[in-house]
Amino acid sequence: MRNHATTPTPRRAPGRAPRPPAVRAAAAASAGVVGLALTACSSPAAATPGIDDETVTVGTHQPLTGPAAAGFASISAATSAYFEHVNANGGINGRTIEYVVKDDGYNPATTQTVVRELVQEDEVFAMLNGLGTPTHSSVLDYLDQNGVPDLFVASGSTTWNQPEENPNTFGFNVDYVVEGAALAQYAADQDPGAVVCVLGQDDDFGETFLQGVELALGADGVATYQTYSTSNEDVTAQIGAMRKAGCEINLLATINGFTAMSLGTAAKMGWFPQWYASSSGGDYPTLVEFLGEDVGPKLLDGFVSANYLPNSPGSDWYELFQQINDEHNDGAPFDGNTVYGMSVGYLFAEALAKAGEDPTRESLVEAVESGELAGNGILPLSFGPDDHAAYDGVGIAVVSGGVQDFVDATYRVDGDTVEAVEPEPVPLEDDGVPTSD
Repeated sequence: MRNHATTPTPRRAPGRAPRPPAVRAAAAASAGVVGLALTACSSPAAATPGIDDETVTVGTHQPLTGPAAAGFASISAATSAYFEHVNANGGINGRTIEYVVKDDGYNPATTQTVVRELVQEDEVFAMLNGLGTPTHSSVLDYLDQNGVPDLFVASGSTTWNQPEENPNTFGFNVDYVVEGAALAQYAADQDPGAVVCVLGQDDDFGETFLQGVELALGADGVATYQTYSTSNEDVTAQIGAMRKAGCEINLLATINGFTAMSLGTAAKMGWFPQWYASSSGGDYPTLVEFLGEDVGPKLLDGFVSANYLPNSPGSDWYELFQQINDEHNDGAPFDGNTVYGMSVGYLFAEALAKAGEDPTRESLVEAVESGELAGNGILPLSFGPDDHAAYDGVGIAVVSGGVQDFVDATYRVDGDTVEAVEPEPVPLEDDGVPTSD
């Protein structure tokens, strides 16, 4: 395996309009020029790129270095480890899966370079779990113009759920609107009178998360909204403003490094409000690593986060992924990123199995849209021809005594409504290796 380090209405963020036709046309024209050049130099005369009788090759761009590396670099290694487990058990319809991972440093310009390499030089069958809103947005039209299935983007942006504009693109993360709404609703259910504030990344991540919060609490339900940039590793001003505003519950649309930075900065000020975080920045072991074993567990006791994957110790999926991690991931730490990466791998393997014994790019996309994929989440997948989002709900997890586990609170967003629902976890079957049966 190569691991190169180099029918529901689709949800849109409330009040967020589609891109203007002129912008779409310009993007399409630009991507079309690239597409013509690509066609001239990388069109295999035989069948579909990236697949033969023995192997399926897929690729991804990941932040193995740069500002997001500390929180997310381990994801692709976990996906690769899961694929090794699949390959050791006969592969999918007799084919092994090769996963080509290239480092983009969380830099959109680099993302464009490595994705062109993956498509043109490595001739990947599909793009899998490209990470980041600003990074993946920079290659969205390029992949679409070149007919590359763009599966399970590692970002909760609503951008990936636009099947009319990007018919080959599908999200994986619960979108940020859903997470913001669910966390805000949980905050209101737990402490109706609390002063709620939001700290968000200064892009689509923070903006759509805020829209979800306001969906649950109303437009005047947030005392202050502060933003940060990943290029500036200092949130002192933002945390100071939140403290001044009297915030009692802080909702975070932050990646793990900035979640830890926020808690640590507040602690240095002697300020200890409640903290709720998106799944993108709410992994307990990762946060402890950032904060340190001496203070991390203390600062994180009672920490609330959203999740939709089988992160409960003792569950069948959790135990299988631990076993795979021990056998195929070089003894790497086992955390939420490991569960995430392996869950992505499982869903791709399931889609590949459903795509048929001789899959094409078209049959792979049809398999995802079929509504027949189960995934391994705590709620059913919502994929369909008109819905390219994976999940429309999340569970709430709370840290207690050094253990991060789900509590009895699960929420789904249906249109403009946030509703409490019962979880429906998917059972483990066939040792986690999907079949075409």
